[in-house]
Amino acid sequence: MSSAARDQILRDIRRSLPADALRPSLDGDWVRYADPYAQFFETLRGVGGAGRIVVGEVQLREEVERVIESIGAKEICSVVPAAAGGNVDLAAVDDPHQLAGVDLAVLPGELAVAENAAVWVTNAQVGQRVAYFLSQHVVLVVPHDRIVNNMHEAYEWLHRTAGPAGPFAAATWGTFMSGPSKTADIEQALVIGAHGARSLHVFLLKP
Repeated sequence: MSSAARDQILRDIRRSLPADALRPSLDGDWVRYADPYAQFFETLRGVGGAGRIVVGEVQLREEVERVIESIGAKEICSVVPAAAGGNVDLAAVDDPHQLAGVDLAVLPGELAVAENAAVWVTNAQVGQRVAYFLSQHVVLVVPHDRIVNNMHEAYEWLHRTAGPAGPFAAATWGTFMSGPSKTADIEQALVIGAHGARSLHVFLLKP
């Protein structure tokens, strides 16, 4: 292609650019719930997960022990000592492939979203972020007071807390998880645990 033809193409593209548009406002009459906790757990069940509110570390540990027994977990990594001990030390893992045999990962969640049962997770305390996805089963422990109604409130919370001066400044990665791994690509039949955790339990911990 000659330089003249290239320049003509670029000029045509510039003339055809869409007009600038203002970003939509995040202020709006977004969905809110009379009981965001009830909504969160109802939605969580709907996407294949389970969970409940637990009061104190003793009840938390009892609930996690039930999960361990129900799945017969042998290889366990835990970044939440109050919930469970573990025999897989994430801090000593330098190759993520070493986590392929983990039965259960007990990990922190930072924020729960009522409308879609999403939980914001980061690598601030989890050295190998693949633990959220490579483990056969996952338990997330979220502080009870960290729940919002909708994703608009969630992003507002992230903007407020996850910046350079926020409490999660150590995180270099984060994502929302909603329920265990699932797919319905084949014949539109829902399959749980197709390419990730086969179960997800979320416990909202009250002091």
